[in-house]
Amino acid sequence: MVSFKSLATAALALIASAIAAPADTTALVARQNSHWQWWTEGQGQFSCQQQGGGKYSCSWNGKAGGGMVAGTGWGAGRKTVKYTGQYNPKGPGYLSLYGWTRNPLIEYYIVESWDVLAPGEPWTLRGNYTSDGINYAFYTAQRVNKPSIEGTRTFTQYFGVRSEAQKTVGSVNGTITTGNHFDFWSSKGYRMGNFEQSMYMVTEAFANGTKLPSGSSTIAVS
Repeated sequence: MVSFKSLATAALALIASAIAAPADTTALVARQNSHWQWWTEGQGQFSCQQQGGGKYSCSWNGKAGGGMVAGTGWGAGRKTVKYTGQYNPKGPGYLSLYGWTRNPLIEYYIVESWDVLAPGEPWTLRGNYTSDGINYAFYTAQRVNKPSIEGTRTFTQYFGVRSEAQKTVGSVNGTITTGNHFDFWSSKGYRMGNFEQSMYMVTEAFANGTKLPSGSSTIAVS
């Protein structure tokens, strides 16, 4: 969905750092563990902090080619995730639950709020469903020779996107029962793989052409 490098670059940068400095020496910062992800790239002003208890806050003002991702995470799989807080975006980006699987290699998003989605690749609608009283549309996209948790690969992205009518900005809250999403996606022939990476409730912002991101968020998850 992003127009800059995939979030997977963050994970790859950590793996590479255990062996040698990453080959890509652009303005890329990545810090990731089982509870926190914080990544920036390119030009702009980006600030995010953990505040404890599953809470984080961010502010951003991106320039051309710039973007950031930050969020609180935990082990992936079938879970019920609750979030609450403030999300005030302008331009491309979203508030979403995000993660990866292997075998097959899948990058997945459950998108809860946004100003401008601005996907980097064409989306194909695969169906509509309801989870936790919220209507979602299920889209897929393919990324060709892009960074992933397995290096440069071609892989499929899954997007469960909350309906425009039920989307909120400003004060946000919700419940995400991940198994409901995974089951519907699988019923359409798009199964999940092995959950070997953490999932994160992230604030993501990115530039897409002349569309530039700015905003702030304070999100608590449980």
